[in-house]
Amino acid sequence: MKKITMMCPICMVLLALSGCANSSDAKENGPSLAYAQAVEVLRAVADAYTEEERFAMCGGDQEHAVMDEPGTFDIGKTEEMKQSLGLPAEFGTKISEAASMVHLMNGNIFTGAAYRLKEDVKTDDFAEAVKTELAEKQWMCGQPDTMAVIDVDGVYVITAYGEAETMKTFRQKALSVLKNAEIVTEAPIVS
Repeated sequence: MKKITMMCPICMVLLALSGCANSSDAKENGPSLAYAQAVEVLRAVADAYTEEERFAMCGGDQEHAVMDEPGTFDIGKTEEMKQSLGLPAEFGTKISEAASMVHLMNGNIFTGAAYRLKEDVKTDDFAEAVKTELAEKQWMCGQPDTMAVIDVDGVYVITAYGEAETMKTFRQKALSVLKNAEIVTEAPIVS
C-alpha cells in the first residue's frame, strides 16, 4: 500500500511535466495549421472540382512535374517560379515552400500557386507585387483575363490567373473548401 501511495505523487509530477513539454513544443512549432504543406492547399481545391469542372493539369516544377494533380515546386527555382507562376523576383527568398497547378493546354487558361510566406512578409505587400508582376508581364499565346490572390488561414497565399470562367470556378471552390480563406485582391489583367 505504501508503494502505491508513493507512486501516485510521482505519476502526477510526470504527467504535469509531460504537459509542460507539450505546451513548449506548440510554442516552438507555432499554431496548429489546417494544412501541413502548400500542395495540400491546392489539392483541397482540385479535389472539390466535379468531373465536368476538372481540367487536365500538371503540378510542380519542370524537373519534378506530376500529372493530373497539384505538385510541390522547388523554391530554389526562383526564375522558373517568376516565368511560369508569376512570382515577383524579390519574393523568391521570402517564401518557405510552394506548389502549383497549371492547365495542361496553356498556362494562360489557368495557373495557380500556393506559397507559404515567411513570417516577416505582409500578405498585402505580396499581393500588390503579384498584381504588378502580372500586369507588366509579356504574354505569349494570349493573355489571361483576370488574377486573384487568396489568403488561406493567415499562413498560405494562393495566386491564380487565367480565363474568366476558369478563374470563377477556382475562386468559388477555394473559398468554399479552404479554412479561413479570403480574397486579398483580384483584378483584370490589362496590358
